Amino acid sequence: MQTAKSQPAQFDRASQERRAMLGKIHVARKQLAMDEDDYRQGLFDTTGKTSLTECNDLQLARVLDWLKSKGFRPMPGRGKADHPMARKARALWISLYHLGAVHNSSEQALEAFAKRQLGCDRLQWAKQSDAFRLIEALKSMAARAGWIQHCRVSGKQLDPRTLQSSLCHLILAKLKAAGMAPADWGLHDAAWKLCGIENAKADPWTAEDYDRLAAALGRKLREFGTPATGGHAA
Repeated sequence: MQTAKSQPAQFDRASQERRAMLGKIHVARKQLAMDEDDYRQGLFDTTGKTSLTECNDLQLARVLDWLKSKGFRPMPGRGKADHPMARKARALWISLYHLGAVHNSSEQALEAFAKRQLGCDRLQWAKQSDAFRLIEALKSMAARAGWIQHCRVSGKQLDPRTLQSSLCHLILAKLKAAGMAPADWGLHDAAWKLCGIENAKADPWTAEDYDRLAAALGRKLREFGTPATGGHAA
């Protein structure tokens, strides 16, 4: 007896958009601190339904409009993908921008890169099971630019603080090679003397401190017009 061949999972854009609207409605209820009775009454007055699951997409849009009329304001950056894959990819993308490996740090540039890697129109709609493809592509870009993501001895992924420290050292090395910083400068010297970051002698630095320094060093790299090595046109 022949069994039907399983079909590959299809990307359901309509379903993703519906889930996004449902998510916004739940966020709006929390933001407005709306009690159950008021919410249910408004839902019925707006759609004639008593549950979101009974609403079609047009009715969900009406519910969102009603909630906005009550004072709901979507958070800034609401168009950004916010799942774990996107957050990790965004952090890598911005770090690569500081390093000069990509030339555009915008969300639109990251989305374009992700689309080429995943074949998905929006990063927000990407399957989390495909995350490794995007992250590994970004790590490969980092490696080509000299920023190693793993321990050379154990092969394990470096922790965030160590990764950001090595990123800052690498950007400073580029500045030194271009004659923009003295050869004997360390990160503390560059932080204060080149970037004007106060309290640069505080130790140990946190991952957030290194993030701040990487951004400042990256600005100096772009300010002096240092060409990117192994860069990406995005």
